[in-house]
Amino acid sequence: MQKIILLLAIITLNLTSAQTKKKQILLVGTFHYANPGLDVAKLNSFNIMSEKSQKELEIMSDKIKKFGPDKIFVEWEFTKQAELDKLYNKNTDSLFKNDKNEITQLAIRTAKKLNHKKLYGMNLYTPFRYDSLMIAMEKANQKELMEKNKVTTGNFEKEHNEKIAKSSLQEMMLYYNTKQTENENLQWYLEIANRAGNPDDFSGPSLVANWYKRNLYMYSLIQKLTESTDNKIMVLVGAGHASIIRGFVENDPTFEIVDLSTVLK
Repeated sequence: MQKIILLLAIITLNLTSAQTKKKQILLVGTFHYANPGLDVAKLNSFNIMSEKSQKELEIMSDKIKKFGPDKIFVEWEFTKQAELDKLYNKNTDSLFKNDKNEITQLAIRTAKKLNHKKLYGMNLYTPFRYDSLMIAMEKANQKELMEKNKVTTGNFEKEHNEKIAKSSLQEMMLYYNTKQTENENLQWYLEIANRAGNPDDFSGPSLVANWYKRNLYMYSLIQKLTESTDNKIMVLVGAGHASIIRGFVENDPTFEIVDLSTVLK
């Protein structure tokens, strides 16, 4: 009788453990390899096509392959999945030589090594009305806030451009995935943008809300498209998204974060 009770206890423990096991998310925030110039800050481009960078990409993708994500999510419009599928199925030799985008250079490179059938687009664009933010500050005569915005943006540009000039690709990736850098990205939205405008002008909070909304949409797609059979996933996003998504993950008992530094060590 005691053996039966012990056996039932072990089975119950194993079932409970299986039910509470969290899925791992390798969250990778990145600067834009191709640098389309769409961000507010004016950043110098990184030579992703150099022989050194291409070797680093091979090493990084090999290490991520070893981590073994079952799915890879990328910052590509969810409504344009067919175009992502088409890109994924192109000749990879030609693709890696001609497309500088981080989706191609890191995500597709890694997914191909894992024999994945596709990547998963999970971006849903929301308006980012930076011009309206600046107009709201001017109308409210928020000179100190405008100066703080100018200094903050200038410092970010300077730090990024200095690092680009002296850092390897992996060093850049690890830098953008530190909690300090993530928090500095998030800080601008709360310290500056959310304060913009007169008391009855909500242009600032509206911009911040749209930014959070976009990230919530993205996270919703990660949640919905991650299946019960997926134990590990990778999420590749612009560095500005990473801090917010990290916060979502840390408050979602389904998932746990795996830091890029752990995978690339």
